[in-house]
Amino acid sequence: MQSLDAFLKQRNPTIWVTKLLIFINIAIFITMLAGGAGIWHSPNGIQLSWGANFGPATQDGEWWRLFTAMFLHFGVLHLLLNCWALWDAGQLVERMYGQARFLAIYLISGLSGNLVSLVFQGNLAVSGGASGAIFGIFGALLTFLWRERTAITTREFRWLFWGALGFAIATIVMGFIVPGIDNAAHVGGFIAGVLISIMLAKSITLPVWPIKMSATAALICLVAIVTLVMNIPPPKYRWSDEILLRKQLSEFLYQDQTINRTWLEVVHSGKQGDKTFDDLASQIESNISEPYALSFEKLSQLPNNPALPSSTQLDNVLDYIQLRKDESKAMAEKLRNKR
Repeated sequence: MQSLDAFLKQRNPTIWVTKLLIFINIAIFITMLAGGAGIWHSPNGIQLSWGANFGPATQDGEWWRLFTAMFLHFGVLHLLLNCWALWDAGQLVERMYGQARFLAIYLISGLSGNLVSLVFQGNLAVSGGASGAIFGIFGALLTFLWRERTAITTREFRWLFWGALGFAIATIVMGFIVPGIDNAAHVGGFIAGVLISIMLAKSITLPVWPIKMSATAALICLVAIVTLVMNIPPPKYRWSDEILLRKQLSEFLYQDQTINRTWLEVVHSGKQGDKTFDDLASQIESNISEPYALSFEKLSQLPNNPALPSSTQLDNVLDYIQLRKDESKAMAEKLRNKR
């Protein structure tokens, strides 16, 4: 009996999709490094700016994050482990199913894993990585090996099947022990890989794969997707609101530097005695009190959901503006009373 590896090489000799996916993941990681990401760990802010999956952002009209998150990694170790697993299983699965089917399994498993992650931890964590898609590849590998076990030597079946199953189980168990591992994406991707591989099966032993099995798998997929979408928890806040807060607060902090420079100029003019008290009071009112009043009004109209990460900073800035506004008005009034 011919070995499975030799048979698959005759059936699909090239594995360019696996190589391309590995290249894309590495290329994006290198590009992120050039954009400020860390080699060992990247802050959530950088991951979010590159398209990581996160409930408040994904559900705020940025559903494309379910796709882009598949190609983001939080550090070089995360990247290397995923690339190793993708190469190890991908070259087999690509030959088992063919390039187009393999790519479909990878992408649909990755999307499904990220959708499951959104349901179970969408508001709790920023997630990314190719793990969901890779677990889908392992699901497809196990499905193929079990389906074709009579056409494979016993030794080869045991080595490949139990090795792949052991890796999948060990990784999922580790996900319950080690914090920061997105087990929801792993499990979701694995189940999706099994179902999609049944739908897209290319059998060695059967000339035609039973349509009933493919239809059943498709129905289960459809029901699962609808169920997941209906059970996505509402986001704690809108990501666009948080971005707006950050932008407006940053603009105020820049403006506050200008106001403080004006304050120093007023103090200097007062010490020099080259302006009247009335002139100094007018300068304080027009260049300090009024800008603070306008800033207070503008910032007060911003969304102030307590769940927003910048909500506390906004409250502190509003308190600061009110204090500076009151102080500048009191100083202007005091100067006018000295006329």
